[in-house]
Amino acid sequence: MVASGAPAVPADWWERLAARSIEALVIGVFYYILFIAAWGLLRTVGLLDSFEGRLPGLFAWLAVGSGYAAYDCLAHYRRGRTFGKVIMKIRVAPAPGRALTRADLAKRAALYPGAMVLAGIPGVNLLAGILAFAVGLSILIDRPLQQGIHDKAAGSRVIKEAR
Repeated sequence: MVASGAPAVPADWWERLAARSIEALVIGVFYYILFIAAWGLLRTVGLLDSFEGRLPGLFAWLAVGSGYAAYDCLAHYRRGRTFGKVIMKIRVAPAPGRALTRADLAKRAALYPGAMVLAGIPGVNLLAGILAFAVGLSILIDRPLQQGIHDKAAGSRVIKEAR
């Protein structure tokens, strides 16, 4: 937590990227476990070639992506940070003059990382990439709070923990 009276310092872009990258490594492991399980199941029942063989990946990505978005919302609601943010010593806080509700954090998680669920759907994955780029760019150019699109929609910001 930030010491009382001390101004909250926005987290640097690289701290936020590192936190998400740490989480992405863990999420990737879950994805591959589900992918292998779905591949084996669909192969057993003879549906592996459905949708040009993309069904196991689509199922795994939708399950893991949705789970990650739900975790993101719940972790921020309960503790103000995910495990990647804990490692990087940053957290989500309300923007000045705001209070964060569960609905705000659900909106934040739906925009990012929730919208990244689209990355697993052939044909719309380009939209997910554009959204991810827009979120990253908005963090870089927004001053002074360095809020991403998802932060602005929720009325949140990411700040450094007192060290």
